Amino acid sequence: MNTMTPPSQLSTQEIQALDSAHFIHPFTDHGDLATRGARVITRSEGVYVWDSEGVKLFDAMSGLWCVNVGYGRKELAEAAYQQMMTLPFYNSFFQTTNVPAVKLATKLAALAPKVGDRSFQHVFFSSSGSESNDSNVRMVRRYWDLLGQPDRKVIIGRLNAYHGSTMAGASLGGMSAMHAQGDLPIPNITHIGQPYYFDDGLAGESADEFGLRTAGWLEEKILELGADKVAAFIAEPIQGAGGVIIPPASYWPEIQRIVDKYGILLISDEVICAFGRLGHWFAYEKFGYKPDLVTFAKAVTSGYIPLGGVMVGNRVAKVLIEQGGEFNHGYTYSGHPVACAVALANIEIMETEQLPQRVCGEMGDYFGKRYAELNDHPLVGVAESCGFVAGLVLVKNKHTKERFVEDDAVGMICRGHCFSNGLIMRAVGDRMIIAPPLTLTHAEIDELMRLIRLCLDLTQQELHQKGLI
Repeated sequence: MNTMTPPSQLSTQEIQALDSAHFIHPFTDHGDLATRGARVITRSEGVYVWDSEGVKLFDAMSGLWCVNVGYGRKELAEAAYQQMMTLPFYNSFFQTTNVPAVKLATKLAALAPKVGDRSFQHVFFSSSGSESNDSNVRMVRRYWDLLGQPDRKVIIGRLNAYHGSTMAGASLGGMSAMHAQGDLPIPNITHIGQPYYFDDGLAGESADEFGLRTAGWLEEKILELGADKVAAFIAEPIQGAGGVIIPPASYWPEIQRIVDKYGILLISDEVICAFGRLGHWFAYEKFGYKPDLVTFAKAVTSGYIPLGGVMVGNRVAKVLIEQGGEFNHGYTYSGHPVACAVALANIEIMETEQLPQRVCGEMGDYFGKRYAELNDHPLVGVAESCGFVAGLVLVKNKHTKERFVEDDAVGMICRGHCFSNGLIMRAVGDRMIIAPPLTLTHAEIDELMRLIRLCLDLTQQELHQKGLI
């Protein structure tokens, strides 16, 4: 006889105790978690989630950059149910396919715009952005092998970039804390600096001048390594987990010039930026560059079920398919029928409600205008947004740009006030970032900005009390 108490009847303390005893969380200090106890999220609707104590929270992070259509969409639950009752799973190995995977690949190929001579007619499916970026490493190196240039193995990424947590994904990313655990990066992966104007712009240097200078670091690295050794450059259109680092307008055109000059592949990691986040189905269209591979995940299903993949550009796909024979790579869940069915329903919602168009139109303009008003707050060094992703940096003195030291933990102080006042806003060092659902209304934008300003005010008060400002 099973005497375990049903989960719905467990108290918050009982759930926290079981969580501490059995659940190893991602990116978590478990000693600290055991002391504090995990926040137990139990339900959601629209742009809100509720915890086990009944506290309502405005989820300005869309879960983890992914719930683009908002919570509680019955269409997605129905799509999953119908597919589970029809074909819950079958693999895509051994000359086998399934209808939802075929339909989704076809739909994604139709959504991905052609830029210059680059088009996307092929998709490789995974279950996450991390798996997708591992797949990129395999495809890039296989591509150059097939072209008779096996020495082209090096992939260049950026410092403070995030490309996943697997061995290859964490290596491609430039997070020093991740590299310190696991003997990373793996061989033939290296990094250049990030285009963070607020941090690294020189006195008297314009944003566009800075963008050209930082893009030039790629050319310097290629020449240092030897162009015949470099396989690809990988970057996020806007760095997400690194703190919402928005590059100057001059950056991406110069990157494109450099990769074209040396003939290296360009990988656009759009796990965060695709599916309407920046007002386009894919962010490379917004910035006008021409990637060979595009990583996606998260919002392809609005996070309702795990799914990821790679849009494989024509020049890479042609070589892999026509010259490659068997590609010895793949996953049990590549093209999972339930995940693909949910993705199709999710994309249909986005199309019907014109969510990308809302972000690049009046609603996005309103969001950007209201967010920019935070620049007048005494703690804010700069507040900037692009589409429905935004970040601000907390400073000691906004006139001199004097920063807080790491031990001040100013971001965590601010995050604590956010949670205590019904707002989920992420802290990345001294940067506070948001990426709300694309369904925001004018009233919800106003509410969001009111909450952010309240939490900044409370943070300022606490910093005064501690003598930090």
